[in-house]
Amino acid sequence: MENFIVSARKYRPATFDTVVGQSHITNTLKNAISNNHLAQAFLFCGPRGVGKTTCARILAKTINCQNITENTEACDQCESCISFKNGNSMNIHELDAASNNSVEDIRSLVEQVRYAPQSGKYKIYIIDEVHMLSTSAFNAFLKTLEEPPSYAIFILATTEKHKIIPTILSRCQIFDFNRIQIDDIAGHLGYIAKSEHIEAESEALHTIAQKADGALRDALSIFDQIVSFSGNNLTYRSVIDNLNILDYDYYFRITDAIIQEQIKDVLLIFDEILHKGFDGNNCINGLSEHFRNLLVCKDESTLKLLKVSESVKEKYRQQSAAASASLLMSALNIANQCDIHYKASKNQRLHVELALMKMCHIPSAIQLAQLPAETPEVKKKLIPA
Repeated sequence: MENFIVSARKYRPATFDTVVGQSHITNTLKNAISNNHLAQAFLFCGPRGVGKTTCARILAKTINCQNITENTEACDQCESCISFKNGNSMNIHELDAASNNSVEDIRSLVEQVRYAPQSGKYKIYIIDEVHMLSTSAFNAFLKTLEEPPSYAIFILATTEKHKIIPTILSRCQIFDFNRIQIDDIAGHLGYIAKSEHIEAESEALHTIAQKADGALRDALSIFDQIVSFSGNNLTYRSVIDNLNILDYDYYFRITDAIIQEQIKDVLLIFDEILHKGFDGNNCINGLSEHFRNLLVCKDESTLKLLKVSESVKEKYRQQSAAASASLLMSALNIANQCDIHYKASKNQRLHVELALMKMCHIPSAIQLAQLPAETPEVKKKLIPA
């Protein structure tokens, strides 16, 4: 049986151009290499799964490449590139600071730095999760980081920049990695699906990208999980079933019922949601997000804020035209208050149902407020008993 390689490793970027969503960093590093303006110490910081360690490895490989291409990428054919690819490069050292965080570990590293490379131009030290070093280890590292030999380059990576002492920060060139955009993640997942001969719906990929919250590695792990669940046909239904996500359709149905003031329909839909195993807080938070998306659709200039597939975007456009901004703002306010007080409520189901019933009365309240002041008898008829 052939060994399975997870997508995060199989499709790990090997060049600057294949790094997803961090062009501001990769372009800067390529310019620094081509202009020979390399710093002695780099600090890569940002959330998990956005490419910090990957960029550190690509930078290390490219710096020592003997035949750098015109596009400032490693050639992947010289002795240095091949040894790096095989994992036996003598010039590139990786240290996991989470498990090597003592003063002795750093002193051992400093001792290694004293020896010049036998072949190649630089010795590169990649220290991952550098915030895990103890204070005494940081202090032991300070002098070497400030005045390293000309052949030594340090690349530090961390998810928690605030835990690094200021004296270390002042000695490094700092690069802040962004959370990767939903469209970029969905596009990369689409490329992998095509490479693996997997049929994937656009909505399914966007849902995975939203669930990943800006971390490409998380998105690839979810992708592998769903492929294991559904085989070579990745559908929106298989994604929401596997990840326990509430379908968009429920929110569209609830909003339609609110617009038509159908309390019974809203309560029945909510009951259906509860029977599927979702709690009330999950429903009310999703509904708040839905109202926000409908408000975003009111103006073409804000439509780019809607991170969904084109087919779902069209549904939002249609429902947004049927719901007034006043109704959506009032409903959003009620949903927000319901969310705030949900945990303190003794009867949480009733708490959500009451919020939904209030939303159903919003159209009548708006209509009542718009009537002229001289027709009080009409207003009395509109006020429910």
